[in-house]
Amino acid sequence: MAADHVDRLRREGRIVIVGASLAGLRAAETLRAEGFTGSLTMIGDEPYEPYDRPPLSKAVLLGKASAHRTELPHRHETDAEWRLGVAATGLDLTAKRVRLADGDEVEYDRLLIATGVRARPWFREEEARLDGVFLLRTRDDAARLLQRLRSARRVFIIGAGFAGCEVASACREMSLAVTLAERAGAPLVGALGGVVGAVAAELQTENGVDLRTGVTVTALEGDPAGRVRAVHLSDGGKVDTDVVVVSLGSLRNTEWLTGSGLGAGPRGIACDAGCRAFDFRGIVTDDVFVAGDVARSPHALFGYQFLSLEHWGNAVAQAETAAHNMICRGADRRPHLWMPAFWSSQFRVNIKSVGVPPMGDQIMITQGSLAERRFVGVYGHQGRVVAAVSFDNTRWLEFYQRQIERGAPFPVEYPTMDRRPEGRQPLDADFPDPSLPTHGPTVTLSGYSPADQQLVFTPGHH
Repeated sequence: MAADHVDRLRREGRIVIVGASLAGLRAAETLRAEGFTGSLTMIGDEPYEPYDRPPLSKAVLLGKASAHRTELPHRHETDAEWRLGVAATGLDLTAKRVRLADGDEVEYDRLLIATGVRARPWFREEEARLDGVFLLRTRDDAARLLQRLRSARRVFIIGAGFAGCEVASACREMSLAVTLAERAGAPLVGALGGVVGAVAAELQTENGVDLRTGVTVTALEGDPAGRVRAVHLSDGGKVDTDVVVVSLGSLRNTEWLTGSGLGAGPRGIACDAGCRAFDFRGIVTDDVFVAGDVARSPHALFGYQFLSLEHWGNAVAQAETAAHNMICRGADRRPHLWMPAFWSSQFRVNIKSVGVPPMGDQIMITQGSLAERRFVGVYGHQGRVVAAVSFDNTRWLEFYQRQIERGAPFPVEYPTMDRRPEGRQPLDADFPDPSLPTHGPTVTLSGYSPADQQLVFTPGHH
């Protein structure tokens, strides 16, 4: 009887979800699908229902999709109260209340935080405000940028992570002159290392991008009317431009939790494998859960390192796990064990990865050839396979995913039909020193302690 009573209580009551994007929506749907009958409130700082972000740097910029037609399909009726266009500004853990920007307070019995990330702004405010300087994170950002690109002559992109490279690809497809600047030695170095970065660099330059590596942008120059007209570089160079896209990675949306007592900071909100948030003392909470880009959670396959994953599939899987665990008994809880996976499309090349490439210190080209830009690279760490990346060669990835899951040995030993001589020896994967900022790793390894105050790594910091 007692267990039935507890079960009923868990399926009733008030659940509040802060963050009305992919993770928030999928969590709400899962709660209803699994029998939650209580009140459900969705809080989102944008005035829109949940929409899909990946198309914004791809199809939307190419005019193949409208920025305002990227709503996420609803898989299940949520029967929620939507509080859109109002940000959460504070959390009182003791009183179980979320404070909103309009002065309202929303009470909860259980809370899911899925506030995600935002684009890192240009560090000088007056330069960031120049007409023609853009970020790309929201649908409004994408709509404004597309409108400007239609009349642009030259585009300058700061930061060659995945988003910066995709924007460069879209601009070249529109026949715009493009300069892409990256402080590291090649594009995608933070995410995939120097060996693969060199291939990404060739892809950019062969498609007509003016690629500048090993430089930082020191200033954006405006004309008397306040429009951007030039970019100044650390090597003394100056590039005239009428559009600047700032693509310096992301910031996790945790500032509203300052002083709340949660283990939240610049690297996200620490949680256990069941998505329950830690407080700042490292003690797990029972009624606050985390999902999506803002979460840092330990992963059994990667030495229980705390991973922050900015991946579409991770947001969905973690939201479903968090929602399930919010309304079931302790014994029925599941761990979040999603295999990190990521994809990008640039210059008609399909790039996909599984696992955690930045963990790898070595890489082997096991299929295909770097020179042909059609290959699979497998990453190793401490004698085992931890990741794989493919360029136009996705059929092998499922196989390597299974290798990662079973802790297969590295170097890879089996011969394959399309193996080339270049793939017989492991190479240094050539990742930058993790203490130095680079742009756009999609996985951030952030140590073991959930509540540590030490900042190991801030991608894209200038």
